[in-house]
Amino acid sequence: MATYKEQTSIPSWVNDVVAGTVGGWAQVISGHPFDTLKVRLQTQPNPPKYAGAMDCLRVTIREEGPLGLYKGVTSPLMGIGICNAVMFAANGHFRRMMQGGDEKKTLTLFQIGSAGSMAGGVMAFVNCPVELLKVKLQTQYTPAPGAAPIAGAMKPYTGVLDAGIRTFRQQGIRGIYRGMGITLMRDVPSYFTYFVTYEGGKRILAHFNHGGQVADLTTPELLLAGGIAGFGAWVPCYPQDVVKSRMQSNLNYRSTLECFRSLQAEARGGNWKVWFKGFGPTMARAFPANAATFFFYEMTMKFMRGE
Repeated sequence: MATYKEQTSIPSWVNDVVAGTVGGWAQVISGHPFDTLKVRLQTQPNPPKYAGAMDCLRVTIREEGPLGLYKGVTSPLMGIGICNAVMFAANGHFRRMMQGGDEKKTLTLFQIGSAGSMAGGVMAFVNCPVELLKVKLQTQYTPAPGAAPIAGAMKPYTGVLDAGIRTFRQQGIRGIYRGMGITLMRDVPSYFTYFVTYEGGKRILAHFNHGGQVADLTTPELLLAGGIAGFGAWVPCYPQDVVKSRMQSNLNYRSTLECFRSLQAEARGGNWKVWFKGFGPTMARAFPANAATFFFYEMTMKFMRGE
């Protein structure tokens, strides 16, 4: 006869959705200011507006106040919860598919990476419009209260809903999904290394400190594995992210290829760093944001499983 716990057990995909959402919120709260600096550095004109990450930070705070660093936060706060729910649910589904129904089966790191890359492909369809609206708001250079208006600035978006409605009215569904192709090219390899780095890190820490028992990892060890996974996620995809940000912030590009060629021309002209604009803030954000993501995901999963 089934026990009460077995009778009231929550389906695995529901656990993934709820835990992924909580992890996504933690990621946004801890990492959005770094992301704003990254996007502004990636999308600035040539010659550049900012001398570097610290200059971008100083100018943003001086011109728009500290809240300028949280521009566009509503979109990821609403959307990243959904994105992470989709990503972790898809990842869990693909892992269970590879396990053949036996959830106790240990997958190889390649299998874990393959499940992650397929989840990244699914997530890109949610990620693209969320990030597009975020980029539009982050690259909106409105002055701080009491400051002089910025010359030539377009009518500012009042928020994520206004940005979405105006974009759809002007460009239709293609405008909302602008940069979809490059988002896929970014997310598929990124989530392969993301999950490989995280699970690999946990296994290494468990091997040296807990006799191979991953379940015995401490809070600092989980945070370390999650933070390192954040670095791993960017290794195969940062140039793609630069192209995506340029595409989504500049309507003059007719295609991803045209945007890529424009960046390539800048690089050939001696500005090879164009492929890594915003890399500093991205790496600064990667550790805390992803440490928080995986830690809150793991803790929520344990809570929902009654562990």
